[in-house]
Amino acid sequence: MRTLRVGIIGAGMAFERLHYPAYREMPDKYRIVAVCDEDREKATMWAGRLGLEKGDTYSDHREMCKREDIDCFDIMVPIEKNYLVTEDVARLAKKPIICEKPLAPDIQQAMAHRDLPKKYGIPIMIAENFRYNEEVDMIRDMVRTKKVGDIVYFMQNRVYYFPVDMHKNTFAATDWRQHPKYPGGTILDTTVHDMAALRHIFGAVDSLQAFGVPQDEDYSPYAVVNVNMKFKNGVTGQFSFYCSGMEIQRPLIGLRMFGTGGMIYLEDRDCGTINVTHNDGGAERISYRPQRGFYNELLNFHNAAVGLEPISVTPEMEFGDAMTVFAILDSIRQGSIIKVDRDTEYSPDYGAFREQPPVENRPWLQ
Repeated sequence: MRTLRVGIIGAGMAFERLHYPAYREMPDKYRIVAVCDEDREKATMWAGRLGLEKGDTYSDHREMCKREDIDCFDIMVPIEKNYLVTEDVARLAKKPIICEKPLAPDIQQAMAHRDLPKKYGIPIMIAENFRYNEEVDMIRDMVRTKKVGDIVYFMQNRVYYFPVDMHKNTFAATDWRQHPKYPGGTILDTTVHDMAALRHIFGAVDSLQAFGVPQDEDYSPYAVVNVNMKFKNGVTGQFSFYCSGMEIQRPLIGLRMFGTGGMIYLEDRDCGTINVTHNDGGAERISYRPQRGFYNELLNFHNAAVGLEPISVTPEMEFGDAMTVFAILDSIRQGSIIKVDRDTEYSPDYGAFREQPPVENRPWLQ
C-alpha cells in the first residue's frame, strides 16, 4: 500500500484537533512532509513537532506547490479562502487535494470550485466529516431498508452556544469566525454539516421555507433559524439552528425520524447510541463510534488517490450542501419558498474518477 506524502496548508485548529489525530492513525498511508501557514512561527512549531526540517515550512502555499515530492495537499484555511487557495493548488501543483467545508464563501466561487476536478483533471475531496460519520451512514441504511417503515417526517434541533464558546479555547474563538467575510456567518459554517447529513440520508431537496430571528451580531445575522423542508422522496421535516443560546431541555430534541412503523432517534452525534423504537412496543439501542468521520474521509481520499475507489464527497456533492444553506438565507431574506435541487435523483459526477483511470493517466502517482 503506497504511503502518500502530504503537504499541509493551514496549521490551525482544524489540523491540530481534527485532521492530525486521523493522520496519526494511518502512518502506513500518509506521511506529512511539509507545512504551510501564513503564521510562519506556527508552521515552524509544527515542523519541529513532526520532525521536519526548516526548509519544509512555508508561509506561501504557492511556493510549496513547486515541490515535486508532495503527492497531495490538505487545505485547512478560513472559509473565505477555500476556493482561492484550492484553485491555486489545483492549477500549480495538479495533485490530489483535500479541502475543508464549505467549499466556498459564496455561490459564484462555489460554482467555480464545483468544476475544478474536471478543469484540472485531479481528484478533489471536500472534508465533510458528517457524510463519513458512522451514525449518519447507519441511519441512512436504516431509512433505505425501512427499519421503521417509510419515513414520514423528521425534526432536528441543533444548538451552538457561540457567545460563550467564543471566549473559550474552541473553534468559535477564531477571529475569522467571529467577524466572518461570508454570508450567514456561523449559520453557513455549522449548518452545512447538518444539511450534508440530511441530504446524505434523504437525498435531493425539493424546496424549503425558512424564518430567522434577527440579531445585531457579526458572527450570525440571526439568533435562530427555523426551516421547513421537503425532499424529493416525499419526506418533510423541520430543522432549527439556535446559535445564540444554550438549550436546557432534556432529553435533547436531536434528530428524530418518524416512520410508519416506529421512530429513529439520535440525541447527539457524540452520544454513541442510535435509539430505535417500534410501533409494536419493541426497542433497540444501536451503538456506533462517534467522530470517525475524520478517519473515514482520509481513508477514502487515500484509496481514491491510489486508484482503489472514487471520492465519496466531491466538490459537486458539497456544492449541493452549501447551496441548501444559501437557499435558507435567501428564503429568510425574501420571505418565500425556495426551490433547491432540480433533479429528482442525484449523485456526484465523479467524471474520470468514477471508474479509476490507468496509472499513466494519474500523473500524481508517477
